Amino acid sequence: MNGNTPYAGLPGITQAGKRNAEDVPELSRAEKSALRRDVSAIAARTREFLPKEYIVDGDVHQGVAGPQARIAVQPPVGDPVSAGFTPEVEDLNLDEPFIDADEQAEVARGLAASAAFQVKQALQGSVTPTAR
Repeated sequence: MNGNTPYAGLPGITQAGKRNAEDVPELSRAEKSALRRDVSAIAARTREFLPKEYIVDGDVHQGVAGPQARIAVQPPVGDPVSAGFTPEVEDLNLDEPFIDADEQAEVARGLAASAAFQVKQALQGSVTPTAR
């Protein structure tokens, strides 16, 4: 049964547990640039929601399953939060954004809220409320 799975490998070509190089999609230089532009837009939008003490960054890289994009926020205290994307290479159109504007806004708001929550969780109990 193990021989007919994509993870069994091809004798002499692909090791077991590895993907065949032709199966892993890659982006062209123009497609990477367009994806980086969208990731930068999300990072910039996330920065608008947060004070300057939060560090926001994004990157695009070639992962095991193909191209991946990630936006991460490091709050002043607490754990970092991130959002990742794996675009469908077959469906890409350079005339349109990889990540549409509504999704960009939703991701930015979600990251900002999650980062703020991390700060709240980290400071829980160590700050005395000023009012009841």
